Amino acid sequence: MDVADALAHCLAKPGAWPDNPWDHEFPVAKVGPGEHGKIFAFLSAGGVGVKAGASRDEADEWLARYPDDASVMAYIGRSGWNDLAFGGAIPDDELLEAIDESYRLVVDKLPKKHRPTGWEQ
Repeated sequence: MDVADALAHCLAKPGAWPDNPWDHEFPVAKVGPGEHGKIFAFLSAGGVGVKAGASRDEADEWLARYPDDASVMAYIGRSGWNDLAFGGAIPDDELLEAIDESYRLVVDKLPKKHRPTGWEQ
């Protein structure tokens, strides 16, 4: 898996769209309308940052399973966000599932009026 594959997977989700709020080389994937959109994936050449659990304890399961390829994200890691590396020990299907779970966790926190059509919990 690479950043293009991950981005394509992200953007296939209902209501997902790319944004580049900090003018980085790679976009983030958001869900929700315009100014109410929330990030569910931070993309980079080396991996993807995802909401890996509703709590830091849940997200730490990734660190225990993949100590060389999962790490706590800077600044927002305390809220359950992890960086997951491409091309390492984490299988591609698990990376895709992590993106799916991040999307689900973020959409679940959106007000109902901002949740995308076609999204089912």
